[in-house]
Amino acid sequence: MVSRFALTASVVVFLFSPAAGVAGNGAPLQIIVSKNQQSLVVYDGDAVIATSAVSTGKAGHSTPTGIFSILEKRRHHKSNIYSNAPMPFMQRLTWSGIALHGSNHVPAYPASHGCVRLPSKFAADLFKMTSRGMHVLVTDRQVSPVEVSSTMLFQPEPAPGETPAPLSDVPLRPTISQAANGPVEVAMTEAPTGKPAVAAEDREPIRMLITRRGERDIRRNVQSALNELGYIAGIADGHVGPDTTAAIRAFQTGEKLTVDGKLSPELTQAIFKKAGRDAPANGVILVRQGFKPIFEADVSIDGPEQALGTHFLQFHDVGANGGEGKWYGVALENHLPTAAKNRLGITTDADPSAFNAIQRTLGRLTVADDVRKRIGHLLADGSSLSISDVESGLDTGDGTDFITITRASPRG
Repeated sequence: MVSRFALTASVVVFLFSPAAGVAGNGAPLQIIVSKNQQSLVVYDGDAVIATSAVSTGKAGHSTPTGIFSILEKRRHHKSNIYSNAPMPFMQRLTWSGIALHGSNHVPAYPASHGCVRLPSKFAADLFKMTSRGMHVLVTDRQVSPVEVSSTMLFQPEPAPGETPAPLSDVPLRPTISQAANGPVEVAMTEAPTGKPAVAAEDREPIRMLITRRGERDIRRNVQSALNELGYIAGIADGHVGPDTTAAIRAFQTGEKLTVDGKLSPELTQAIFKKAGRDAPANGVILVRQGFKPIFEADVSIDGPEQALGTHFLQFHDVGANGGEGKWYGVALENHLPTAAKNRLGITTDADPSAFNAIQRTLGRLTVADDVRKRIGHLLADGSSLSISDVESGLDTGDGTDFITITRASPRG
């Protein structure tokens, strides 16, 4: 554990210079902020690159914990919430107002209005290290990445002369902020001939989230199937509004079923069967690149009554010429509300401190070979995988990676 003594505001420790150890080799770094320790640590894999004291949100303005990434960087920025307060070397984590930034007041206790304050000199140095999309984890207790080995984890697929799989116009699950912007595309497994694929070292990292397929997600699939069948269910957003209800009634009429406009499990199965679809799996993997969704696929979760927990892993392509790389991960504390557990059928909570907690969760997941190959073609240095029992919240949308908010204490 990193001691508070080593992280006083006046001391910044660099194990490598920013020029040679960070910017020079382009290593995929990640930042972990501990609210209990009031500390920030920069990691390259499991190696510490830099540390600093911080000051997080005070009572009533607590800094949220979870998995974030840097969405925007501004050397000169002023708060549009708190009287144009200066926020130099601002690095935004959410569009709702949480950021890393420099300050001349970084006491050894929480003192901000929700942001993570950094000593001014360190904020300037960190600003030079980071890039848009770099991951930032905010936790209560101090956690450190460890190397994780599992056959479930993806590895690069050599694809000389191939292009990434094409995209179809099949509508997919848009986030709330994307619902008005047209359909999301889904990857097809057939690889055409064409121009050579992008070299591994030039690929943009992908972001992946594995989560449970909830009721809203099933409704999205129903809406998509109804649209395919010619019944106009509207945007596949998971909300059963007037358009979807009318489409359900039209389907029931066409199939000579009882017309009540209600989506029962039996009707759901009938719609999938008519559309030539299998019932969706109990899990899903969502893939983003460049802050935009690119495709999703089914995941099977063994022992669904057991919580998956919340985990974050980052890929380091240490192999020569796109060979096998390493994954480094952390298990995060995250207490699900009782209502969420009841809705998801979870009867056993996850223990992030259990031995091999990440490997145990990975061992319960199954992804089809064609999906693994698709991901392998896209996998690049710095790609990441988040695992969570619940889908990302409202902060995930246009211009973000997957944002996962965690809860430190149980709630009813």
